[in-house]
Amino acid sequence: MHQEPSLRIVPAKAPVKASISDTANSLGLHDTLKYGPRSLADEIKSTNPLQERLEKWDDTQRNLKLTMHRNIYGLHAPIRQLMERKVVSYDPHMPAMPQSNIHLDILEGRDETLDVTDFFHLEGNPPMDIHADMERKLRM
Repeated sequence: MHQEPSLRIVPAKAPVKASISDTANSLGLHDTLKYGPRSLADEIKSTNPLQERLEKWDDTQRNLKLTMHRNIYGLHAPIRQLMERKVVSYDPHMPAMPQSNIHLDILEGRDETLDVTDFFHLEGNPPMDIHADMERKLRM
């Protein structure tokens, strides 16, 4: 999904999805022909607009920085930054070994911040079969 660059400080407001009470017909049932199939995942999810904006916060801030760089330095600046991020995000390391991408952290400005993952390893237990993981990574 590609977003157009904008100078928006907060993420755009997400479209409101219809609830069961909005899509009910005269008998109180969901009208599938008119509103499409019913999705329980959408009904269970929290529809708090603040939560949706917080989930998109990093993407919006990254988009804002790229737009500001384009306006100040020209079109080549955000293209170069995106190219550098893509180059350093390539990860040739072994899948079973612990890894960090300090290069990408520096380019995105996360090298001076502390996060939960800096203290707790949330990846789970390392896999026991390194050879199978390497074959899966190399698609052998």
